[in-house]
Amino acid sequence: MKQNFSFFFLLLSIICFGQIEEKKLDELIQNTIKTFDVPGMSVGIIKDGKIIYSKGFGVRSLTTRQPMDDNTLVGIASNSKAFTCVALAILADEGKLNWDDKVSKYIPEFQMHDAYVSQNVTVKDLVTHRAGLGLGQGDLMFFPEGGSLTVNDIVHNVRYLKPENPFRTTLDYNNIMFIVAGEVITRISGLSWANFIEQKIMKPVGMSSSFGSYNRAKSVSNKIDAHAPVNGKAIAVPHDWNETANAAGGIMSNIKDMTTWAECLMNNFTTKDGKKLVSDKNIQQLWSLQIPSAVAAKNPYDTSFYGYGLGWFLSDVKGHKQIQHTGGLIGTVTQFTLIPDMKLGIVVLTNQQSGAAFNTITNTVKDSYLGISDRNWLKTYSERMKKMEEEFNKQKKEAFVKSEAFRKEKHLHPKPEQLTGTYNDQWFGDVEISQAGNTYRIFCKNSPRLKGEMLPYSNNTFIIKWDDRSYDADAYLIFNYNENGKAESAKMKAISDVTDFSFDFDDLDLKRK
Repeated sequence: MKQNFSFFFLLLSIICFGQIEEKKLDELIQNTIKTFDVPGMSVGIIKDGKIIYSKGFGVRSLTTRQPMDDNTLVGIASNSKAFTCVALAILADEGKLNWDDKVSKYIPEFQMHDAYVSQNVTVKDLVTHRAGLGLGQGDLMFFPEGGSLTVNDIVHNVRYLKPENPFRTTLDYNNIMFIVAGEVITRISGLSWANFIEQKIMKPVGMSSSFGSYNRAKSVSNKIDAHAPVNGKAIAVPHDWNETANAAGGIMSNIKDMTTWAECLMNNFTTKDGKKLVSDKNIQQLWSLQIPSAVAAKNPYDTSFYGYGLGWFLSDVKGHKQIQHTGGLIGTVTQFTLIPDMKLGIVVLTNQQSGAAFNTITNTVKDSYLGISDRNWLKTYSERMKKMEEEFNKQKKEAFVKSEAFRKEKHLHPKPEQLTGTYNDQWFGDVEISQAGNTYRIFCKNSPRLKGEMLPYSNNTFIIKWDDRSYDADAYLIFNYNENGKAESAKMKAISDVTDFSFDFDDLDLKRK
């Protein structure tokens, strides 16, 4: 823009978002991606029905070095859950389901571990994280990418997951139930989940560049590569979300479309052609607290309530109701935030798995509208992450040091006939342990990318060092031997708290075949 000293044009050249200027926000984003080693990030802000900020920064791929912009497609991960719930609301408005219908009405073969829960679990229970399954329980059926189990397999295998909580008592975030909810949509509509989302939601809303699944976006060139830190530095990693889990996290979108989505929601779920996506009755359902969770006594936004609605986390921030969700895949994380009474929406999409990065941006922008002076969230999260990484690295180092010391000591290490063979977990499937020279290897049949070397750790325990180092999910494999010294069963446990909860090793109960 040419220099112009008129007051009017000066105001146009320095756009302010509350108390934060466009230039300052640009600098913050650039500093954030540098601080947290995020190759690329796109950010969108909608205020009072207008998109006032929509930009990309960095590169969409460290391999191609092509720039990230507001058209770059990103896997929004669990921000897809809101679409699943809106899809159910559409079916409810059409009179094709009720939120309190039993799941067995639509999926007769569906069972949970407990007979009472099987008979009583409802559609609403599926999408409120209150059916009793624990945090991430069962996620290994689709996570990491590349697994072989189908939606029908997952629906069947739920019966083998022993709930960690009593029915309808606890909010424990769970993806598997959303996969079942997606199957409810398919059984009622006759459409695949991705087709339903594209036809019934994305098209009327005006999300013209988005897709219901990663596979549908394969021909698009302007999309990210996923990136994850390996040995302290981000690298490109495989990114092909399992089709089985689309209802829990499969959508590919960009900043332009996600701010369009935010605009629709804050405009009372009204589409581009002026029609309501869902009724007021069901909007109330979607954005009402269905299951509460504890709130820390001291928190940065004086939050007094927190919990889950239908597809969104709900809370209050400085007296305003907040609708928010995050999403995370291996190599990418996203955040979607609405404060409806302020007509404010903030969307952050990234191609690296740093939640500290999106929180830095969202909180800074949010604070500017709430009238809170700069709290330097970049510094706060940077210091917090350094401390956490130090602790995580300590946990990992201690495990491997102990393993190496044990290996060098003169112990009677297990013989192949004591360990090798096939072990089975009812919901996860077969795990094969084989001899490879002087060591052992593990291979998970239904999740073929989960394979690695077994390092001796103690008399009955090995460390599994996964071949894919981007997982950061090395785990203990603990054997139980019979009276003849032959392994009968095994349990698993992550060696470090850095491991993503979707690597739900603790829930495995491996029995030797």
